[in-house]
Amino acid sequence: MYPEQTPHVPVQRVVEVHQPTPYPPAVAVPAPLAPVQSNAVPAVASIVLPDGRVVTGYAINPTQPEPAASKPAVSRTAVNVALGGVGFLAVCGGLILLTSFIAALTAFITQLITLAAVIFGGWIAVQIFSTRGHQGGTTVHIRKAVFKRNHFHG
Repeated sequence: MYPEQTPHVPVQRVVEVHQPTPYPPAVAVPAPLAPVQSNAVPAVASIVLPDGRVVTGYAINPTQPEPAASKPAVSRTAVNVALGGVGFLAVCGGLILLTSFIAALTAFITQLITLAAVIFGGWIAVQIFSTRGHQGGTTVHIRKAVFKRNHFHG
């Protein structure tokens, strides 16, 4: 499964060592100053390098942070109108919820009254039509009765 381990001799390689060549230090040569220009055009600076080359470019001034904006991005009137609209919509939504809550509460109370009337009416009907004995009441059996001038004659 595994190849047999065979001893091997490390390979000898030739290594070249490079030593860095030091450069002589650069001598700072003051750059000739350009005449001062107006604020619209930046000043151009030129530097002469030790080998004689001239590099010309614009001087980089550090950027100044912008002052705080004196005028907001959106006018205060627009913000007030928008907040007023949001408040108006919130009030309208609350009134709609209140109205639906009152309607649901009214329907619930109506159903409770109807349920009480049905239960009470059923209890009255059971009392009237039940065939249980009437121990405390008076029972009158009418077989032949004659009514004359609103008087009962039995």
